[in-house]
Amino acid sequence: MRTSRRRHSTIGLATAVIVALVAWGAQKLNQPMNQPAAPAQSQAQTASYSQLAALTYQSGRSPVLTVNHDRAALDLADWAGPAIKYGNLDSLNRTTTNVGYLNRQTLIRSAGRPSQTFEPTGWHNRYSVIDGKRVNRQNRGHLIAYTLSGNLSASGSYDPGALGSSDNPKNLATQTEFANQVLMQPYEEQVRQALAANAKVIYQVTTVFRGRELMPRGYWLQAKGTNGLDFNVFIYNVQTDIRYDYATGRSVVDHQIQVPTP
Repeated sequence: MRTSRRRHSTIGLATAVIVALVAWGAQKLNQPMNQPAAPAQSQAQTASYSQLAALTYQSGRSPVLTVNHDRAALDLADWAGPAIKYGNLDSLNRTTTNVGYLNRQTLIRSAGRPSQTFEPTGWHNRYSVIDGKRVNRQNRGHLIAYTLSGNLSASGSYDPGALGSSDNPKNLATQTEFANQVLMQPYEEQVRQALAANAKVIYQVTTVFRGRELMPRGYWLQAKGTNGLDFNVFIYNVQTDIRYDYATGRSVVDHQIQVPTP
C-alpha cells in the first residue's frame, strides 16, 4: 500500500506541474510578442490639464509624454478656417489654449519674421556659459508656430500678408530654448508637411501651469489632419544643466539636470 500511495502521489505532482506549465505557456502565447517595455515617464495615456500640471520632470527621463495613446481629442468636422482661435489670457496674464484651423494658406517661411519684444509671464532670460558654450535659458515660445500661422491677423482671422501671431501676447509663453527649438520642432514639422501636402489641420496648443506659477510646466500639443496626421503629446518645459523656479521663471545652473533628446 505504501508503494502504491507513493506512486499515486508522484503521478499527481507530475500532473500538477504539467498543468501549470501548459497554463503558463498559454498565457505567454496570448501576450504580444516583442512588446518593448514602455520607457519610464513616456506615457500618460489618459490625462487632464490638472494631471499634467501635477507632473514633475525627473532628470534623465523622457521629456515628451504621449497622451491618450497619441490620439488627439479633436474632430476634423470642427475645422473652421483658415483662422486661429486665441484663448484669452487668464487673471495672471498667462496664455491658455490656442486652436489653429490651418491650411496651405497659413504656411509661410521663417525668413523676414519680425522681432518680438513682448515679455510673457515668468520672463527672466539670461545667457550663461556652460562647458564653454553660450546657453540661452529661455525663449519666447510661440504656442502656434510663426511658420504655421501666416496670413492671419492678431485676432486670428484670415488677412493676406498679416503676421498677427508673431509678437502676440496670447501666443507667447516663457519656454526653455531646448523645449522650443528641439522638442517642439518635430511636431511642428509634421504640421508643416501636412499643410504643404494641401491637408487641413486642426492644431491645438495649451500651456500647462501649476497653480499660480508664472512659467509653464509644459506645452500640451494635439493635432489632427485630413492627411491622417494625428498626435497628442505633452512636452516638459525643461533644459539640461538648468533648474527652473516655475513660480517666478528664474533659474540657476545645475549639472544634475540632464534632459535627453528623444
